[in-house]
Amino acid sequence: MRIGIVLVAALCTTVGCGGSGSDAAGPESTTTSESAVTNRQVGVLAEVSDADTAFTYDTTAAPPGGELELEVVEGEGTTTVRLIVSGLQPDRGYAAHAHTDPCGETGADAGPHFQNEPDPNATPDKPSTDPAYANPQNEIWLDLTTDGEGNGTAETAVPFDFADRVPASVVLHEQPATATEPGKAGSAGGRVACFTAPFRG
Repeated sequence: MRIGIVLVAALCTTVGCGGSGSDAAGPESTTTSESAVTNRQVGVLAEVSDADTAFTYDTTAAPPGGELELEVVEGEGTTTVRLIVSGLQPDRGYAAHAHTDPCGETGADAGPHFQNEPDPNATPDKPSTDPAYANPQNEIWLDLTTDGEGNGTAETAVPFDFADRVPASVVLHEQPATATEPGKAGSAGGRVACFTAPFRG
């Protein structure tokens, strides 16, 4: 099985995207107009020793070969993000977020959550836990629960689009939901999987 990322930088209903592209053999870039670009990237979720862009750090929670499909639609001042997963652990919750850096050999390599307005008090050693910044309007949260076959979907719409900064990856966490209380906001436990996913072509 494969892990599929579909990144859409314009409304599919406007440009007529067609299928999900999960059978693509590699990256594709299709320009439909100056302002409508569709990017597709496919990777294989693998153990760290074999991974390139898609890493599993917990093979029970995130089995090699599981699939993720991410759709990103930017509007004027808004962004809609949809995550579809399959082949993960059945009947399980996963907190998922956009992160600032590409994936690497450890979950920490993906950096902190992407924040539209960065928390000025956060540091590399102490990520933001202030709910004024670590919240689903300033970050991209995609918490979901899988069904009996390990499939699930999450969708969020955030009140910002991307300017000079864009997320670089999507991380699945061990906890079933993201904390919201002060001092813990944005926390979701260990990182079980990561996919390097450019949110813009």
